[in-house]
Amino acid sequence: MLNIKKLDTLDTISELKTHYFSQATSPLDGMWHFGFVPMSAHFGFYENEDLVGFCCVNGEGYLLQFYLSPIAKISARDLFAHIAQQGSDEIGSVKGAFVSTAETSYLSLSLDNSASFVVNSLMYQRDLNVALPCAATAVETLDMVLATEDKCDEYVAFAVATIGAPEQWLSGYFGNLIQRQELWGHWKDGQLVATGECRRFDEHQMGYADLGMIVAESERGKGMATRVLCHLVKHAEHQGLSAMCSTESGNVGAQKAISRAGLSSSNRIVQFEFIASH
Repeated sequence: MLNIKKLDTLDTISELKTHYFSQATSPLDGMWHFGFVPMSAHFGFYENEDLVGFCCVNGEGYLLQFYLSPIAKISARDLFAHIAQQGSDEIGSVKGAFVSTAETSYLSLSLDNSASFVVNSLMYQRDLNVALPCAATAVETLDMVLATEDKCDEYVAFAVATIGAPEQWLSGYFGNLIQRQELWGHWKDGQLVATGECRRFDEHQMGYADLGMIVAESERGKGMATRVLCHLVKHAEHQGLSAMCSTESGNVGAQKAISRAGLSSSNRIVQFEFIASH
């Protein structure tokens, strides 16, 4: 008999998380899996007190991760359908799932239970064997300054005004990046007009660096986003890391900038809505 229990600590499933990431055909998005997932509710799957899998569900009722060990007696298809059809009192209502196309098993299970789906984001990745296009003299080097603690409030205010992210969350997020020396800014006439992030992984996917950027609306359409990304890609490669990033499916401007910086997209993050139970 399988029991589903809410987990109080992620240490309980550290080994299962390793297996989960090892199954992916490409690196998974850092913000989703190391930003949003730790803030979500995790549930363990137990057979005779043996932990055989887990899932996590965000505050809006969407699955973000699902994994079942090959040693489990229950089939992944049956368990997933049970959860998707609101059969678990412990987990509660599950509306749908966010899944990368690099998570083939999880993707297939979501398709089996899908009422509809849309592409949420595009995943991009660099190949270290391909010459960096923005190394050419045609792309002027952008002066990016490593962020310091005394400037954290300015970075937070810039991001709040530009992308509308929550101030409290940004303070902790940027503060951590500054401490790790993973955040840069470009200043123009004394004003912060662009930020760039080059996030290293502390576990899993440690051969990659996850990039992020924000460009002020007044500077968009001028090639600045590409130049920010060029700086970040070069920084990653100097550390022997392959750059990766993602952007929303509707953000055509960012997609063009990312492509110009030498990254290509072969995977997507898909948002599924599950079939309503009766």
